[in-house]
Amino acid sequence: MSGEIDPDVDLRVEGQRRELVGHHVQVLGAIALGGGLGAVARYGLAQAMPVRPGQFPWATFVTNVSGCLLIGVLMVLVARAHRLVRPFFGVGVLGGFTTFSTYAVEFQNLLRAGQVGLAFAYLAGTLVSAVIAVLIGVKTTRSVVRA
Repeated sequence: MSGEIDPDVDLRVEGQRRELVGHHVQVLGAIALGGGLGAVARYGLAQAMPVRPGQFPWATFVTNVSGCLLIGVLMVLVARAHRLVRPFFGVGVLGGFTTFSTYAVEFQNLLRAGQVGLAFAYLAGTLVSAVIAVLIGVKTTRSVVRA
């Protein structure tokens, strides 16, 4: 495996546990640094696009959909990348940037504000847009890499 850490390590198997020795500090550091950067970017976007009660939460929608687009891009590029790229960008930056927990809270807030139609449009629209964004990211990146 040339020093890479398999993300599917079964900790019950001694041989697989040994794979983690000496690598976890680097991986956790990459995730922590990336997560901090992603969270700061998300905070900046939320400040730039504040949401008022009962209105469509554009900042979270844009954050989650653009994050999913970038996840699609990353999944194509990560196969050829350094072993810390996926933990840094995938788990860290994009994990810290996207916020599906806020998405769930904002859905509930729209329901509480009596905006049932808007709430369900937000619920479905985010999911559909996020999946489409991943597919666009993957297809576009594959096309660019092949060219």
